[in-house]
Amino acid sequence: MNRLRKTISDTGGEKGISRRTLLIGGGAGVGLLIAFAIWPRSYQPNLRAGPGEQIFNAFLKIADDGRVVVVVPQAEIGQGVWTSLPQILADELGADWRTISVEPAPISPLYANRFIAEERAARQWPDALEGVGRWTAGENATRNALMLTGGSTSIRAFEPVMREAGAAARALLSKAAAKRWNVDWEVLDTAQGFVLNGSEKLSFAELAAEAAQQDLPEYLPVRGGAEGRLVGQELPRLDVPSKVDGTALFAGDIRMPDMVYASSRSAPTPDARLVEVDRKAAQAIPGVVGVFENPRWAAAIATNWWAANRGLEAMKPVFEMRGEGPDDARIEEALAEALDKDEGSRIFNRGDVGAVYAEGNVLRAHYSAGVAANAPIEPLTATARLQGDRLEVYAPTQAPGLARAAAAHVSGLPEAQVTIYPTLIGGGYGRKLEMDAIVQVAEMAVRAKRPVQLVWSRIEETVQDTFRPPARAVLSARLGEGGFILAWQARITAPAVAPGLGARLGGGQALMVERDGADGAIPPYAIPAVAVDHLPVEIGIRTGAWRSGSRSYTVFFMESFIDELARQAGVEPLSFRMQMLGDNPRLARCLSTAAALGGWDGGGDGSTMGIAAHSGFGSHMALLVEIEVSRSQRIRVRRAVAAVDCGRVVNPDIVRQQIEGGIMFGISAAVGNPISFEGGRPDVRGFAGLGLLTLAGSPEVMVELIPSDEPPGGVTELAVPAAAPAIANAFHAVSGARLRSLPLVVGSGA
Repeated sequence: MNRLRKTISDTGGEKGISRRTLLIGGGAGVGLLIAFAIWPRSYQPNLRAGPGEQIFNAFLKIADDGRVVVVVPQAEIGQGVWTSLPQILADELGADWRTISVEPAPISPLYANRFIAEERAARQWPDALEGVGRWTAGENATRNALMLTGGSTSIRAFEPVMREAGAAARALLSKAAAKRWNVDWEVLDTAQGFVLNGSEKLSFAELAAEAAQQDLPEYLPVRGGAEGRLVGQELPRLDVPSKVDGTALFAGDIRMPDMVYASSRSAPTPDARLVEVDRKAAQAIPGVVGVFENPRWAAAIATNWWAANRGLEAMKPVFEMRGEGPDDARIEEALAEALDKDEGSRIFNRGDVGAVYAEGNVLRAHYSAGVAANAPIEPLTATARLQGDRLEVYAPTQAPGLARAAAAHVSGLPEAQVTIYPTLIGGGYGRKLEMDAIVQVAEMAVRAKRPVQLVWSRIEETVQDTFRPPARAVLSARLGEGGFILAWQARITAPAVAPGLGARLGGGQALMVERDGADGAIPPYAIPAVAVDHLPVEIGIRTGAWRSGSRSYTVFFMESFIDELARQAGVEPLSFRMQMLGDNPRLARCLSTAAALGGWDGGGDGSTMGIAAHSGFGSHMALLVEIEVSRSQRIRVRRAVAAVDCGRVVNPDIVRQQIEGGIMFGISAAVGNPISFEGGRPDVRGFAGLGLLTLAGSPEVMVELIPSDEPPGGVTELAVPAAAPAIANAFHAVSGARLRSLPLVVGSGA
């Protein structure tokens, strides 16, 4: 092994990682420091060592019984991050996978998601000197403890960190073993939980205490994943056994002495206020022990949740609204007016679209998308307990630092006196950024002076969902000889999610790294002239983060229109795309692979196949679907074939799981029921009204992972956007009708 090896995160020079720019080791009582090169600051850790555990760095503890505890800063939502991140560290460390366990990271600047902060800085200061904006964003992220799970960033943000942490611990263990063997530590290696010296070996367990007291070497030899240890293997997920046997703790599983249960109802619109409740009726329900009123919500607490929910219904909360609240007609009117206006934000420009369009023969199409629900299996929930002057909150949260700030604000306590215990999350990619349940339960626990567990009812979760916003678009293009696109323009109007979400999270606009409202609208194809405009609009309903965000409709608009142009040009849809992907060979390979594996028949008249492509989150994919239309005129996807290039793959099985899940999520949103609004409230009250995909109606799915040495990309949200256009394109092939509105309802086409 080379003594000086360039690390994944190195940005220059041929040195390894200097101890001045990475980790300074020490035992549990010594104090640990970390200072990344782009953040020239040091922070004291708040990681705690259990009995027999030795802290090696902010991401790793090793116990004297052989357990290797990986500290993971990202929330486990079902995306497998509690397996993939430990897999990276264990690979670098040389650990035995059977000894790996996971511990959620405490709130600390050490665990900030710097990738999101840097991405936002790169967009906010695109013309700044290299590194200046990113350094500022990184500093702000650490200072504010911006721990965040979202945007398919977990691997991209923490792969280098986990490798560095594993390499640091490996060096310390090797130095401890070298003292015993009286050899140079650099000639030693690690594997399967042992330090190796030829035929001799010492276990991590017997070296841990001594190793934790060693000093880090001047430079760390980081192996990277090329040596083929654990990374790249389909290792079993660490969170599955406990989820199968029921021992996994979700927020609703927390139990405490003297705890009561709560059900709440919130105002139907952002400006509505509570004006009336029937307290006596609620208190007459057996088991109800208290009633709460807040200008924005009402709640009942009881000895069990069923009684609390019955008490809430008996209260009959009345909210006063300003005006009538948005409905379908007002929303449609606002979107139409915004799309007709000239002003807007040009988020991308290349070439001169106007000059090309002046030559005539411009093709145009109008597209639209309705609101879409998150509909997580687990509704918003949280448990809180006030003990003296300290508040504890157990909650499924994607942003624990912001959750702590929200709980501290409502309770009147300093943040230092509030502890957030992040639990496993039962679904909700983006929904668990919201703090409503945490804020409500914190206030109730302080006022009741006893532990309170709040679980929103399914009706409340559905009505109060932070929906993906609706959108409208006008797409236009001019075709040249051979079917090449000479110019392309997309004008998209949709509410911006960031302002409302940022206000609810207390300054959380730093979370939003996308081109809010029109992310994903820039074509991945080689088109000489391109213009993309976003026209923000206010529609009066609460919108929020959603799996894949605005890409779920912008890619539908774009890939459907690409299909229209291909047919207008008389060119087979796959060939039409491929001829414009000379500068994007990774996406081209995805398309050709999906077409070959899926038996692409050209998508001509009478075909049941459709195809779509998507580049995003640092990854690329293509999706081929085969559909059928039932007698009741419902679209059913029979088969889906995806080809994915997401760079270096940590755990192939987890990647396939996320692509499969994303496809199912995208299909549900594409062919589910439309959601209407009346008086500011949606017309659905639960899962039944959403028309979600069932197991019986799910397609056969094949996912092919294309080998790549490129840096890892995100996959959790990657597959969602491609589902809708692939289905719409297949429907056009089989029927001759073009569906230009989401969800795809037969008979609502062009």
